[in-house]
Amino acid sequence: MNENSQPSASRAAVIALGSNLGDTGATLQAAVRDLGATAGITVERMSRIHETVAVSLDGPDPSRPRFANAVALISTTLEPLPLLHALQAIEQRHHRRRDVRWGDRTLDLDIVDIPGVRLQTAELTVPHVRAAERDFVLAPWAEIDPTATLSGTPIVELLARVRSEGQES
Repeated sequence: MNENSQPSASRAAVIALGSNLGDTGATLQAAVRDLGATAGITVERMSRIHETVAVSLDGPDPSRPRFANAVALISTTLEPLPLLHALQAIEQRHHRRRDVRWGDRTLDLDIVDIPGVRLQTAELTVPHVRAAERDFVLAPWAEIDPTATLSGTPIVELLARVRSEGQES
């Protein structure tokens, strides 16, 4: 930072956590501790852990290990790409492998939303492109912030829509 730079203001962000390999609950709890120990990130709230069916490119796949999913609300001074890189570093510490798209994983951390931020790069899209379609993101998020919106739509409305359509992708 040069002498004329101001520190970044803190902003809210919504982080989805998922794991379906190993001790999934312990992994999610450790990941939240790692988030809180990362410079520029404060964990404000975390949902309870929800168990869900694995989802593949073709839809729900009950033959795969079930996922533990949660959502954390954080405040951060990090810009979106440095935040993404911090999340990826935490995934790596938990032995995340990226061999198969939508494959089984020890840990998955996704930026779901940063209210007021719209971003689309090769590395990151905010809000998350499929968040509005995912019960396993919307349900834990609604649990800890039922008045939240995603792209102007209340998440409780999105969750009701997903559940009424039987959508889980």
